Amino acid sequence: MQKEVDSIHMDNLCCFNSIVGGRSSCSSGKGRSHNGAVKYGFALLKGKANHPMEDYHVAKFTQLQGHELGLFAIYDGHLGNSVPAYLQKHLLPNILKDEEFWTDPNRSILKAYEKTDQAILSHSPDLGRGGSTAVTAILIDGRKLWVANVGDSRAVLSNNGQAMQMSIDHEPSTERGSIENRGGFVSNLPGDVARVNGQLAVSRAFGDKNLKLHLRSDPDIQNADINSNTDLLILASDGLWKVMSNQEAVDIAKKTKDPQRAAKKLAAEALNRDSKDDISCIVVRLKG
Repeated sequence: MQKEVDSIHMDNLCCFNSIVGGRSSCSSGKGRSHNGAVKYGFALLKGKANHPMEDYHVAKFTQLQGHELGLFAIYDGHLGNSVPAYLQKHLLPNILKDEEFWTDPNRSILKAYEKTDQAILSHSPDLGRGGSTAVTAILIDGRKLWVANVGDSRAVLSNNGQAMQMSIDHEPSTERGSIENRGGFVSNLPGDVARVNGQLAVSRAFGDKNLKLHLRSDPDIQNADINSNTDLLILASDGLWKVMSNQEAVDIAKKTKDPQRAAKKLAAEALNRDSKDDISCIVVRLKG
């Protein structure tokens, strides 16, 4: 099998196998659908901040009621990793358990996001005061894609190599009205990003009990039909998107047929561009 020279440096960079807070500073992997038509790969790389890795992911295929589902998610935590770890275990199952999922996926996703956030808030003594973003993608039988997000983790679809954002970045500067209507405020100090109550750099999140009065946790939801022109889906935390445009990410991923190597390349490039945050990336190749 031909090896791609330009991705070898990432193998060395990405896995020096140091353990930080009980989790590896880096991990990657790959898989495929039952018929092999859809392949995915992921790479997670701890950022330069002095705290344990706070990004969690889901990437797998599963069979449910005669359908094959591709389940993909990035959860970017803050003030600890307990909330993203909870989301990794519960959010997608809560969507799929809803009895309306097969008839009204949009409603099921909305209900599951709300139910999961309520559960996190009710468990807050155990889960702490932290929170998390979420971007989830459910691929049904390789033909229909449902994407939802809270916060600034992002999903990007490629049609014939053209990037199309499938999520909305929830930032305090763009949702100032909602925050102020709830009694909060948006700080915008020189040299810093806009923050809710001077603290949080996203305007929607799971958890964050101390800020919840002024935060939303309802997702934006989009769907797309997958056809012969749809090449790639990329999910990533803002550690990637802070330093890379949607189109740049698609261009890099398209050049590499193996989606695991593509995800590693994206993470390596974000690091090379001096991203300081944890970097998590899933690349789903929707056609061979």
